[in-house]
Amino acid sequence: MRWYHQLRWKLFISHLVIIIIADVVLLATAGFIARIGLVYAVPLNVGAAAAETGRLPAAGAAAATSTPLEQFQTVLQQALLVSGFAALAAAVVVSLFVSRRIVEPLLTLSIVSRRLAQGFYRERTRITSDDEIAQLSRSVNQLADALDQTERRRLALLADVTHELRTPLATIGGYMEGLLDGVIDPSPQTFSLILHESNRLQRLIEDLELLSRVEAGQLPVVARRTDLRRLLEEVAAQFEPLFRANQVTLSLHLDIQLPLVWADPDRVNQVLINILSNAYRYTPAGGRVTLVADVADKTVIVAVRDTGIGISPEHLPHIFERFYRVDKSRARQSGGSGIGLAIARHLVYAQGGEIWAESEGPGKGTTFCFTLPVVPAESMGLPVADAQPEALPAG
Repeated sequence: MRWYHQLRWKLFISHLVIIIIADVVLLATAGFIARIGLVYAVPLNVGAAAAETGRLPAAGAAAATSTPLEQFQTVLQQALLVSGFAALAAAVVVSLFVSRRIVEPLLTLSIVSRRLAQGFYRERTRITSDDEIAQLSRSVNQLADALDQTERRRLALLADVTHELRTPLATIGGYMEGLLDGVIDPSPQTFSLILHESNRLQRLIEDLELLSRVEAGQLPVVARRTDLRRLLEEVAAQFEPLFRANQVTLSLHLDIQLPLVWADPDRVNQVLINILSNAYRYTPAGGRVTLVADVADKTVIVAVRDTGIGISPEHLPHIFERFYRVDKSRARQSGGSGIGLAIARHLVYAQGGEIWAESEGPGKGTTFCFTLPVVPAESMGLPVADAQPEALPAG
């Protein structure tokens, strides 16, 4: 921003213009009145006889009886009085014009802010100047955009939650009504299906509660020196029977010199469970899932690579959004709630890491990656158990 576009310089220049205009009006008015007074007063120095001949006006005749000093003082007082009022009137007019140019944008900002506070998030300011008020206007518009997006996400979340709850409830209600009417036989398969939908509903409620706590920063993240190798091996051992039953190969590729990381083991475990569960659902029989950990600068990159159905490029930017699914029907059949990756994103961010997804397209598999900070070199020699945990807010 150039210096003459800054508000303080605009105010300074406006005050300077007001002062200059007032001085110009003052001098011009004083000079005009003084010139008239002196023109009438010049003949008065000749004497009273000229006044008697009637060649001078009455003011000149009265002035003829005064001394030149008294005439000059009288003319000066009149000139200063009239010119002072004229300069004041000019300054008031210019000040009103300048203040209006400054106050009107502020009033516009005040009106828009009140509308935003009342919930009208599509209100915007239209200030096109290039000063601090315009910067404030752009900031207000950015705030309005953020509020509008938040409101849209809130409405979308309500719609998604309503839809997700309606499906299992409708299934349970339909089967219970059929049992009461005698249309459906009370077989073990029927009760198993009702129990499955009930468990699905319970998982969804638990995931929603966890997501709300994570986004509100109410889920503590206790970062400490963590042996990531051991953690990854334990998670792989936990999932290996499940993958084997689905005829999917689960393998580990870990860096030989994998260092300790500064993280919360429980939260890292949650992230891995969500990502591996996602890979399990979308990798068909005969596929492969690989859990990789490599060192990159001061971070460790953990990746889960699968040979599953893959993700189209247009879906990658939204994959970590709540309830976002690439294939909605397939995800519901596999029991996914649609918020596991959103939870994983918040948990990774809370530990100072980043998370992203990569895919070359449908049928070419997907790779989910996240980073964790490496323990500083000065504390590498300490035992893991001696590390003091550090509580971090989630989200």
